[in-house]
Amino acid sequence: MALAAMVFWCCISTTVYGADVAKIGVVEFQRVLDASSAGKIAKAEITEMGQKMEKELKAKGRELEEIRKRLERESLVMSKEMREEKQREFRIKINDLKALDKKYKQNLQVLNRKLSGRIQKQAMAIAEEIGKAEGYLLIIEKTVVLYAPNTIDITDQLIQKFNAIYAAQQKDASSGETQP
Repeated sequence: MALAAMVFWCCISTTVYGADVAKIGVVEFQRVLDASSAGKIAKAEITEMGQKMEKELKAKGRELEEIRKRLERESLVMSKEMREEKQREFRIKINDLKALDKKYKQNLQVLNRKLSGRIQKQAMAIAEEIGKAEGYLLIIEKTVVLYAPNTIDITDQLIQKFNAIYAAQQKDASSGETQP
């Protein structure tokens, strides 16, 4: 019985000690979007576009407020038909402003998805490159992980490599523009 236990223990221990250690990495894509050069530029572009749209909407809102005040002042001296026509025109302009606001929000969402998707696609390619070069068995996105020690988080490494590649692309693009 002791001999059988000893043989069993030896078989298990050699299997355990002989197994390769699975190297697993974790990447937090939101941090890549927030901290990478490409992510910061994309966020600035979205913010700039959003501010421009907001400025235009505020201007149209002020214009509508002026029309409303004028309509209130002049409504006492207008005929009933004229007042109803002006109120109808005012409601149409309000609906136009709401439609424009909705369109602008959709445009911002589309731009955000487009830029984020492009950055995420590039980050995934870099993660794959890191995985192959450093022998990772698996690299997964951190939002789906319930627990992971910080030692397997390769987000900072991915951001550094991403920034280096992005800087090289920007340099190539700017030098390409100056050449004939």
